[in-house]
Amino acid sequence: MSNDKDLVLANLDQVHREARRKLGLLDDAFATAKQVHGSEIAVIDSALAADHCFQGCDGLITDQRNVCLGVYVADCCALYLVDRKQRVIALVHSGRRGGSLWARHAGQCARAMGRGASVRGRAGPFSFTQHYEVDFAAEIIRQCRSAGVEEIHDNGICTACHLDIYYSYRAEKGRTGRMLALLGIAKKPL
Repeated sequence: MSNDKDLVLANLDQVHREARRKLGLLDDAFATAKQVHGSEIAVIDSALAADHCFQGCDGLITDQRNVCLGVYVADCCALYLVDRKQRVIALVHSGRRGGSLWARHAGQCARAMGRGASVRGRAGPFSFTQHYEVDFAAEIIRQCRSAGVEEIHDNGICTACHLDIYYSYRAEKGRTGRMLALLGIAKKPL
């Protein structure tokens, strides 16, 4: 993580903590990823004693009820994957760098969950086609479907087109904040 990104995240820490509090996730161990636009996924299969940042990962998977997953985005897509039957969740930072990395994390994470037939997904706000050379949303959906994700939804919101409510690394020329995508397992069945 660059010093600029470290400073941005430090400045937003209180805002992100308040969001976790409002969602009832502040008391959970907070698992984040030190994202590198790579293909590593951390599997959290036992309770965490404290908050933990997994180095060099772009995806997190857990079946632990007292773990809150978090990834930071500012044009890349936060992809939420949920298997309600098995109560397994995954949160993926899905982006591209240098033209070589698309949404392969999505498919890799869905396969790693091991239950593709009951996995549902949602793509969070991200920068749309007019800001990239290809259709990023279509690639995320294609990768998820090829991995067996039964349903995948795109919220249809472009970060670069809505700077009044979202950060956009591309539209703001790198001088921007980061949004925090959060996902946790409900303590009681829904």
